[in-house]
Amino acid sequence: MSKTIIEVKKNTNENNANLLRRFSRRVMESGVVSHVKSNRYSDRETSKLSEKEMTLRRLQHRKDVEKLKKLGKIVDKKRS
Repeated sequence: MSKTIIEVKKNTNENNANLLRRFSRRVMESGVVSHVKSNRYSDRETSKLSEKEMTLRRLQHRKDVEKLKKLGKIVDKKRS
């Protein structure tokens, strides 16, 4: 994300509360806060290498389970 610079200068006869209110409004209008909040819980994409490793692990696990079923060490429960 690129840097966004928001600058607010104090006007004559302006109190700090109004200055803070103007600054907050400019920040909200810029969309910086909403953009950060929208990306807050998004997950990174997994790399192709890690996807391949997970797939290989999954296939190996299925193979092991099928072998144990054939040996009778795991009882095959049918889904109803």
